[in-house]
Amino acid sequence: MRRMWNVARKEWKWVQKNPLADLSFSVGNRNARDRWLLPDEERALLEKAANPLWLYPLLVMALHTGMRRGEILALLWKDVNFLRRLITVQKSKNGEKRAIPISQTLLAVLKRMKVRDFSGRVFPISVRSLREGFEKALEKAGIEDFHFHDLRHTFATRLVQNGIDLYMVKELLGHKTLSMTTRYAHHYSESLRSSIDVLDQKYYNSTMVGGQSV
Repeated sequence: MRRMWNVARKEWKWVQKNPLADLSFSVGNRNARDRWLLPDEERALLEKAANPLWLYPLLVMALHTGMRRGEILALLWKDVNFLRRLITVQKSKNGEKRAIPISQTLLAVLKRMKVRDFSGRVFPISVRSLREGFEKALEKAGIEDFHFHDLRHTFATRLVQNGIDLYMVKELLGHKTLSMTTRYAHHYSESLRSSIDVLDQKYYNSTMVGGQSV
């Protein structure tokens, strides 16, 4: 339904505003996927992504930017700013432009990529080629029930579990509304663990004198 309104607004010019634009249909959906890579799974996947040669850098791109598959495949080298360490997604799913900082890990991977296609695309491959390469890597790594879009979930989950503010995660993901990002809020409890650990040290120091509890 939301897509129909977008077509009516952007292509047919029948309406000026999409009344469903701010609605998130995933909120409250108990069937929404909540799958992400565990650290061991991520290491295994990257180890098995040696062939074809473009697969490893593409997976690092997905894991370190949270970009959608279509955004990655459409990315041009001119939108990669090595000096400012920024990637510009010219057109997100919501139709807006966004900038994503480049991590040191991704920066090193991008600098090692020497082959440049005449199209200017960073990854001049088809969706089918990506699907086949990705599925083979998953099989070799022994990872089941995992989709390419789950790499985006992995990116967001890593950030939230390490205490990154949901608003910042929203901006990085290119979500239109914060409600679309709050699906990751339940992961935030992991980032609070270190705060509680501080209490152990605090109370230990204040209640122990000469090795005796007071």
